[in-house]
Amino acid sequence: MGSDDLFKKKREERKKRNYGYKQPRANSFLIVTEGARTEPLYFKEMQMRIKNKMGGSIDIYEMPIIDISGEGCSTTALIEKADQLVSKARLIYQNVWIVFDKDDFGDFDSAIKEGESRGYHIAWSNQSFEYWLFLHFEYSDSALHRNEWNDKLTGLFKKFGLGKEEYHKNNEQIYQMVDSYGGVDLAIKNAKRRMSGFNQSNCKPSEYDPGTTVHLLVEDLKKFLDE
Repeated sequence: MGSDDLFKKKREERKKRNYGYKQPRANSFLIVTEGARTEPLYFKEMQMRIKNKMGGSIDIYEMPIIDISGEGCSTTALIEKADQLVSKARLIYQNVWIVFDKDDFGDFDSAIKEGESRGYHIAWSNQSFEYWLFLHFEYSDSALHRNEWNDKLTGLFKKFGLGKEEYHKNNEQIYQMVDSYGGVDLAIKNAKRRMSGFNQSNCKPSEYDPGTTVHLLVEDLKKFLDE
């Protein structure tokens, strides 16, 4: 074997070794979301703002929209998807978050427990992510159907003249809009107020309506914007 061939062979072996070694990465986030619209759009705008300010590693993967009619889909599938992404990643993420809603899924509580048992952080909302968005404007502890939260958001968008004055799930500026009047800080404050009465040892997340832990993830990300 000539020296050129030997060099190429060693280079390829080195590439394989490098690919197989996962490098821990500080301040890195893997965010796996249930929806392909509102949730990832919200966090992708945070991702963009953080990268523009200071760089870093925040990867967001969207699952296909889970069919709420229950045609073989479950929130537990998100846990399996997170496992796949973690195993295939080239680095060891410091923070792995899974974001999902209760909607009409019966495995909501078990999915939260399963994700936590695997070391993942869970940002859940009962009933929907729209409750978290509503908290950017006002506090509420009313147990409403997810469609009612959508209607309330449309009312707020009209009140404040946001976008086309109607809430819809595929708005790419959703984070900017709900933060127009310092809404993210208000949402964190309102979520903490609501969740102060939640004790997971004697109350299931599915029974705490409305409720959300999305503020914990947003706080983790927002600290990079506030520095």
